[in-house]
Amino acid sequence: MLKIRGARRFEKSRFFPYSSKCLSTFKYYALVGLGSNISNEKKIFNILFRKLMDEKRFRVVSTSPCLVNKAFGYEAQKDFTNAVMLIQTNLHARAFLKVLLYYELKFKRKRIFKNAPRTLDLDLLYFSQKVKQDISCMVPHNGVKERISVILPLGLL
Repeated sequence: MLKIRGARRFEKSRFFPYSSKCLSTFKYYALVGLGSNISNEKKIFNILFRKLMDEKRFRVVSTSPCLVNKAFGYEAQKDFTNAVMLIQTNLHARAFLKVLLYYELKFKRKRIFKNAPRTLDLDLLYFSQKVKQDISCMVPHNGVKERISVILPLGLL
């Protein structure tokens, strides 16, 4: 079996993986990275999934299985659970990112220090074929091509 440094295992939950058979008429596609290492991570992801499915502003197209991997940056913490989600929306990148940040706050995300433990981390990884580089919104997300927490789940999307 192939071993990738830092990757522990894939796990499934109720909505991870998920694939919708019907596509909507939304204009853009957004690839969102999910991360968590506080509390019951898969339960948090499932609750987020249900909330996003109730949103009128976008539609969840598919999700990957959950990847449990070693914490990076600040390593003296619990392993992370990560997944990726493909979403359709009519919102522009900056407005979509604001919605993601709103959900982080609803799940009580606290930014104590860089790479600190978190209840929910939502990253806008890619947004259609757009490139945006400003203080509030960077697309594609910084370092997205080097992170196993993105690359491995993306391969199973």
